[in-house]
Amino acid sequence: AFQECTSLTSVEFPDSLTMLDESVFGGCSSLTSVVLPDGLTQVGEAAFEDCTSLASVVFPESLTQMGKQAFTRCSSLTSVVLPDSLTQLGDYAFYACSSLTSVVLPDSLTQLSEAVFADCTSLAFVVLPDSLTQLGVQAFQECTSLTSVVLPDSLTQVGDAAFARCTSLTSVVLPDSLTQLGKGAFQKCTSLTSVVLPD
Repeated sequence: AFQECTSLTSVEFPDSLTMLDESVFGGCSSLTSVVLPDGLTQVGEAAFEDCTSLASVVFPESLTQMGKQAFTRCSSLTSVVLPDSLTQLGDYAFYACSSLTSVVLPDSLTQLSEAVFADCTSLAFVVLPDSLTQLGVQAFQECTSLTSVVLPDSLTQVGDAAFARCTSLTSVVLPDSLTQLGKGAFQKCTSLTSVVLPD
């Protein structure tokens, strides 16, 4: 609908809106902030991909699904607080958001998809929910500012290369619930000095 409207700086949404479709604001490189309307349940695939000036997004408590690549390469986005209503977070949703420093994930999420925060090179702080059971392939790959991570007791699977090349990561405690640790999960984590394995 508004893909590559490169001079668009702001958007006001009607309260009647329940879904944003695929690539609707993709490439709107001058868009700086977004307040998504109450009642919105779905953000579609690549909806805000390459919105490189987008620094702030407010998510409604009604949001349940976020599609693949929804905010890929939103390189000005600094923090994300996702609502408790969210149950699905698509692959590459925040891939290469290079200014993103912190993420708070809701307890409604049980899995993180493939490369969902990969290449977020400024990401230093992550709160993983107690409900989380699966970490996808490359979920936090090349998050080079991430220094520590607490994996919840609910976690059973860590995907291949989930934390590969997290070069600032110094310590990891793996929960007793873990049954599968993927290939290269902590590959080239060159600062890692302490690992506690499950019983």
